[in-house]
Amino acid sequence: MLRKAITLITLASACLGAGNVVAAERKPIPIPGEPEMMTFDNLRAVQYCEMWLFKGTPETGIAGVYFNTSNLNNSADKLDTCPPALFDKITVESLVASYDVIAAYKNGLRGWTFDSATIPVGPVVSFEGLETRWWGQGKLPKGVGLKAAHLQPYQEVKSHRKSTFTYHKGKPVFILQDPEGTPWVMQAFGKMVDPDLTYESLAELGGKLKPPAGWKYRVAVLDKELIISTPQGYNWIVQDELQNTYDACKEEACNFNP
Repeated sequence: MLRKAITLITLASACLGAGNVVAAERKPIPIPGEPEMMTFDNLRAVQYCEMWLFKGTPETGIAGVYFNTSNLNNSADKLDTCPPALFDKITVESLVASYDVIAAYKNGLRGWTFDSATIPVGPVVSFEGLETRWWGQGKLPKGVGLKAAHLQPYQEVKSHRKSTFTYHKGKPVFILQDPEGTPWVMQAFGKMVDPDLTYESLAELGGKLKPPAGWKYRVAVLDKELIISTPQGYNWIVQDELQNTYDACKEEACNFNP
């Protein structure tokens, strides 16, 4: 979910390489010259997905460019911007065959847990009928390959990005609290590990998680609006074992600690 450029790319499964496809026959990744700052409202519980395209080498640094479906493909259902029928027909093989990349990855299905997001985006890009927008690019450190890029549960990483996430007063927030007492607020839940996970079931998620000693899961109802931004140009993120993603309320990222 989020992120002009991230230090570590999160992958949920193995990516496929470009094989023997000739690069000259494939399209360049459609990266916008001047991204437009946009605000997306009414995102809470909305299903989305992302297409990730990777370029570069471990020696030069591998970059991952991602395209998000938020506020698109939803004429039939406003709570679903990534209809499974469209998502399922896209393969990483077809993405690698179409674009000048070393690998591709389908990130989803996922669902947002905030109410609105303000983030730089690009124009609409269609992947085999699934409409998306460029939402950002991340780069791995030199010497790191894709197979080493998995985000390990409960291991925090720095996410360089320019974004603002807003959680409305009176709404629940789903929190991992670390041993130091820092709250990590869920930005998105994932259905890749547990396809039956829903927004409604997040209130009972603590019974499914097995965090390390000192970590705990809790739910809070906001008595005022919570804003998570990136005043330093980055924030810290962590995932649990179900690949739900959380933002840290530290280094002035949150207007208060929920």
